[in-house]
Amino acid sequence: MSQPVRVRPDLEFVQELQAAGGHDLKKCYQCATCSVVCPLSPMDRSFPRKEMVWGQWGLKDKLVTDIDMWLCHKCGQCSEQCPRGAKPGELMGALRNMAYRDLVGPKFLGRWMSSVKHLPKLIAIPAVIYLIVWLITGSIHGTPFPLENGEIVFGLIFPGDFSIDPIFGLATLFVLWTFYKGVRTIFAAYEAQPKTFVLGYHKPRSLLSSFWQVIKEEVVTHKKWKDCGEEEEDETKFKGHLVLFYSFVALFIVTSVVAVTHWGGKILPFLHMGYPMPLWNPVKILANIGAIALVVGLIFLTKRRLNVTKKDESAYADWYLLGVIWVVALTGILSELLRLSGVAGLAYPVYFLHLVSVFMLIAYLPWSKLGHLVYRVAALTYARYMGRVSTEIENKQNKVFVL
Repeated sequence: MSQPVRVRPDLEFVQELQAAGGHDLKKCYQCATCSVVCPLSPMDRSFPRKEMVWGQWGLKDKLVTDIDMWLCHKCGQCSEQCPRGAKPGELMGALRNMAYRDLVGPKFLGRWMSSVKHLPKLIAIPAVIYLIVWLITGSIHGTPFPLENGEIVFGLIFPGDFSIDPIFGLATLFVLWTFYKGVRTIFAAYEAQPKTFVLGYHKPRSLLSSFWQVIKEEVVTHKKWKDCGEEEEDETKFKGHLVLFYSFVALFIVTSVVAVTHWGGKILPFLHMGYPMPLWNPVKILANIGAIALVVGLIFLTKRRLNVTKKDESAYADWYLLGVIWVVALTGILSELLRLSGVAGLAYPVYFLHLVSVFMLIAYLPWSKLGHLVYRVAALTYARYMGRVSTEIENKQNKVFVL
């Protein structure tokens, strides 16, 4: 005789879920249209229908360990086709927003990143740090806008060796450690997930092999973004994400080269590179191309966000991330133009704003929407490793066995 199972709904969690973006959750009447139209959902235990059921019942334990919240790319087809307007895509986005908030500590940063009322605190942390640096260096030079041989040199006010590199270095180590803890938590939660076996599907030999396949077949090509619909707004989202991704790659390469030549040049003089770099320097050219690409990608994504549709609504997390990246891009470009123009009274304040925005982008990364760069890749890697493959692979198989 089977034993009864008692369902213990967490009503407070349901309210949190609705507040985080899943406000139309209760409209769902389990027709499964969302799972049918989703181009990315596996045939077995497909999403987002089961998440809608779990959300309505307040099954927090199931939702917080659900790998599929990260496999969803929020293309919005499920929300567009839902006959009840329940917006399943918004629920999946709300789950991720809650995960950014609660996955890792310190918890206060998660809370601050989830609400606009805490934005002044997030800005104040780097602003105060670099204002103190500016006060000290400005007093040393006798002016807050010093020149060297008649030229603006940002290092006079914000010396890299003593203010930029140590602060951003520590922030980066903090972020890497936080992501490490977050990924470990994700993998530990997924250990209890049922395993799916597909005939003809060759499971990768290791997590490293799975990771390489995800990078090669999905991250580099953005294939899943491309698969998320063929309408104009879908194409805009695909192009925006792809251009933005490669602009970050270009700027990461530039930052890495600058760090290696600067610090490596102290040990191996031949590595030394003079700063500021001339405009014809290949590294400077790559930096300017990356900055232009950043703006282009932002234009695509901002345009899509402004055109509110049934497919995809915008939450605070979406606008926070776009806003910070816009400030990073514009202050970075303006800093260079004002430096070349010799307008010290504007160049230094704009560069100060650039440092503040870059700090906000990097130091708060695990709690922002951009954290999906790590968490989604980790989930895709683990899903591929354990055999939870997408419909595109399953369609090629004759039979699916689930244990």
